Amino acid sequence: MIAESILKPELLKIVDAENNTAYYGCNQEWYKTPRQREAGCGPSVASNIIFYLTQPGGTSNVKEQVLRLMEESWDHVTPGAMGIPTTKMFCEAMDEYMKVKSLLAEHACLDIGENKKQRPSIEKIIKFIEFAINKDAPVAFLNLCNGEEVVLDAWHWVTIISINYNENCDQVEISIIDNGELKKINLLLWYQTTKRGGGFVYFVKRNSLEISF
Repeated sequence: MIAESILKPELLKIVDAENNTAYYGCNQEWYKTPRQREAGCGPSVASNIIFYLTQPGGTSNVKEQVLRLMEESWDHVTPGAMGIPTTKMFCEAMDEYMKVKSLLAEHACLDIGENKKQRPSIEKIIKFIEFAINKDAPVAFLNLCNGEEVVLDAWHWVTIISINYNENCDQVEISIIDNGELKKINLLLWYQTTKRGGGFVYFVKRNSLEISF
């Protein structure tokens, strides 16, 4: 198996000082309002990405620090009536947000459509994710329909931090951060059974970008 991971996944470990509980990444349930908690997956993933790209250290981070970033992310990556249902919408919002943060990064998107015959191959998806991971960039993953992969929620954004696959690409697993938890997903099963598809987005700092898709 070929295994690739972001360099410092521990940066996304978040500790709640009140109960000494550790989480991975942001949880949309931490938002203050019902609307935010219902539709906050996109801003939560945006928070994970911004947090990872801007943190220099390798120690655990406190929840209160992350909550402030989540509120800021909501203001810039704001869901509409249908949430953030396209990679284009996510990228446009993130580009503006990164300008505010003075973060120089280039993005790339890979969409997975409803028509299975027109979808990119699983090999291309692997290459896309692997490129980002090798540039130490978490990948935003939009899942509009989880198919037979029961661990995923439909119409939902999560954050990919690693990928494992074999040479034949008939075993493909990703590690995702979703609502404060680290989960394993059978990406090939999702690819083969999703009816609506989704997409992938990465943001790579310009000084580390050599090629794009």
